[in-house]
Amino acid sequence: MGGCFSDGPWFQVAPPARIDQALLHQPGLARPTPHAPWGFPPRNIYMSSTPSAPRATEPLILGILGGVAAGKTRVGTRLAGSAGCLIQADALAREALELPQLAPLLIQTFGPDVIDGKGQVCREVIAKQVFVDPGLRETLEGWIHPQVRARIGQALIEAQTAGAEPIVLDVPLLLENDGEHGLASRCRYLIFVDTPSALRQERATRQRGWPADEVARREATQIPLSHKRERADFVVANDGSDHELDDAVDQLRAQLGLT
Repeated sequence: MGGCFSDGPWFQVAPPARIDQALLHQPGLARPTPHAPWGFPPRNIYMSSTPSAPRATEPLILGILGGVAAGKTRVGTRLAGSAGCLIQADALAREALELPQLAPLLIQTFGPDVIDGKGQVCREVIAKQVFVDPGLRETLEGWIHPQVRARIGQALIEAQTAGAEPIVLDVPLLLENDGEHGLASRCRYLIFVDTPSALRQERATRQRGWPADEVARREATQIPLSHKRERADFVVANDGSDHELDDAVDQLRAQLGLT
C-alpha cells in the first residue's frame, strides 16, 4: 500500500540550492509569510507550527491534506518511500462500492445507468447526483464509510505489524470525519499540499475529464482549504514541476528523520 494541530508562526525551510541566497538577503532566521517572504525566491516547504514531541507508542503516522487534484497521492507515495505504507481511502471506497450486495441499493437509488454494461459501478453517475443532493450523499456515505473505516483500520494493523514507517493516510475527509474515525487524532503530523486552484482544475479536466466547475462543486461539500492549511504542521507547495515537488517531499522526509 503505498499529519498535530496548532496555529503558530510560519517558519520556512528553503531548498538547499536556495539557502545561501536567502541568507545573503537577511542574516539569521527569516520570518516569511506563506506567499511573499520579503522578496526571497519562492520555497517549497513551510512549517506552520512547532511539531509536538514524538509518541513512542505509535509509529510515525502522517496525514495528507489538500484540495481535489492537488497531487496528494504523489506526495503521499514519496513520503511513504520503500519502507513505509500509503493507505488511500479513495481506493478502498472504490472497492467497497463494487461489493455485489450493494448493487441493488445503487440501482434503486441512482437508477439503472449506475451499473455499466460490464457490471461495474459508474462512479460518474453517482457523483453527478450526490454532489448536488446532500441527502443522497449522506445515504451513500452511510453505506460506504463504515466499510472504508473498517478497511483502513485493518490496513493500519497490518502496516504496524509489518513495521512499516511512516504510515501515510490519504483520506479526503480526514478532518471532517475525525469524530467518527479518529484518524486525524492518530497522526503525529499533518501535511497540506498547497496547489493553486486554477492548476488543480486544469489537472482535473485533463486527467479526469471533469467539467470546469467540478472541483469547486466537490470542495463545497468539505471544510475550507484555508482551515485545512491552518491545521497542518507542514505545507508543501505544488505549483511547479513534478521534479520540484519530489525535491520538496524529499526535504520534508529528511526533516522528519526518514531515510
